[in-house]
Amino acid sequence: MQTKTFTSGRIRKADYDPASQQLDLHWDSKTVLAYKHVPAEVYRRLCSAPNPTTYWEDRIAEEYPKGTPMTSSAAPDAAKQFNDLFGGGD
Repeated sequence: MQTKTFTSGRIRKADYDPASQQLDLHWDSKTVLAYKHVPAEVYRRLCSAPNPTTYWEDRIAEEYPKGTPMTSSAAPDAAKQFNDLFGGGD
């Protein structure tokens, strides 16, 4: 899986699986939108776009079918982060 982190704009992170051609976009609102059948070139262009959110609006949002996020296991991650900060479970 390929990952790109963005430091500005509404998109915080993009995860791309070349095998399944799925793109997961993590937003600043903590939501994740998944898109299926996204070519690798589209992911590459998103990552190099001056404004990834605008690229998403123009080239991805209405062009590719939505899917289920690959990283839908947010709760275990949150629990691990909590335990890492405060200890527990031992």
